[in-house]
Amino acid sequence: MTYIGLMSGTSMDAVDVAVVDVADTVTLKYYFEHPIPHDLRQYVRRIHGDSCLSDVAEIDNKLGNLFADAVNQVIDSNEINREQISAIGSHGQTVFHKPDENKNSIQLGDPNVICAKTGIKTVADFRRMDMAFGGQGAPLAPAFHQFQFQDKKINRAILNIGGIANISLLPKAIDASVIGFDIGPGNCLLDDWNQKHNQTFMDKDSEWAAQGQVIPELLTLLFADPYFLLPYPKSTGRDYFNLNWLSDKLKDFRDIKHEDVQATLLELTTHSIANCIKQYFSECEELLICGGGANNPAITSRLAELLSSISVDTTSKAGIEPDAVEAVTFAWLAYCRVNNISLKLESITGSEKEVLLGGIYN
Repeated sequence: MTYIGLMSGTSMDAVDVAVVDVADTVTLKYYFEHPIPHDLRQYVRRIHGDSCLSDVAEIDNKLGNLFADAVNQVIDSNEINREQISAIGSHGQTVFHKPDENKNSIQLGDPNVICAKTGIKTVADFRRMDMAFGGQGAPLAPAFHQFQFQDKKINRAILNIGGIANISLLPKAIDASVIGFDIGPGNCLLDDWNQKHNQTFMDKDSEWAAQGQVIPELLTLLFADPYFLLPYPKSTGRDYFNLNWLSDKLKDFRDIKHEDVQATLLELTTHSIANCIKQYFSECEELLICGGGANNPAITSRLAELLSSISVDTTSKAGIEPDAVEAVTFAWLAYCRVNNISLKLESITGSEKEVLLGGIYN
């Protein structure tokens, strides 16, 4: 059975499109990164809790069309028979995520538009049913990581470094609980601080960070944030970790060099990851990285230093290139929804029961 997965993460570097076959395991057939226009990216970044409904509705439509165009381009360029595609799984672009109190999460990219423009059944809105049953709504990738990457021969962790870093702890004892949660900022603060001061989309290979020095006092202050002290299950996003959050932490630091802040943020990302593995999965033998952070040698080499007793590699070692894993995840989640497969997420999101994720649009 063939499914297509769409992912536009918190980094918004591109729309990831994965075409997969699903059987006893998932096989990636095609992967493509569809560009996001700069003006649309900036428009989405300006959306926040006080935005007017007309702006939200407009972006919902624009993103729906963007996602549909990405699917159509992959189908046409690879001469794929549309009738052989069972469904599209679209995560959508998260613009609001509040897992506490009233629990809500909003992903834009109208699935009605995707279905209408591609002619293919579309599954979307994956988070909110989990939240309705008491879950955090995220991360959802650990369920797929368990299906695809758990190995009875090795204690393995899967680390996704997008805007937010999330981790899946996969013990080799197959009957043991799989734990997954959002660690904290991955690339989001690094990207935003760089964009503010260098007007470029990212600090490629952390070259700017390498020019700075880590400020221990600042790093200690950043780690004192309550989020890092929370037990799992937990999830977060740009609603929490953003430049306003960082500015508040910097208010008592005078004449600080911008590159020193960047170097410290790099340490925040890597140390928070290493700390979680040491705290929750001391028996870990192998760490496989996916997401945009897998392409950053400064991040991967620093993690290898901090986790010297663990083998550090990318998910390519287990058969799926790191940039494609998130899109593949939502192809698989579409497969689960279409086939009425509910997921047990209690130790991941905190959901009170097994949940059937996503709504079907056809």
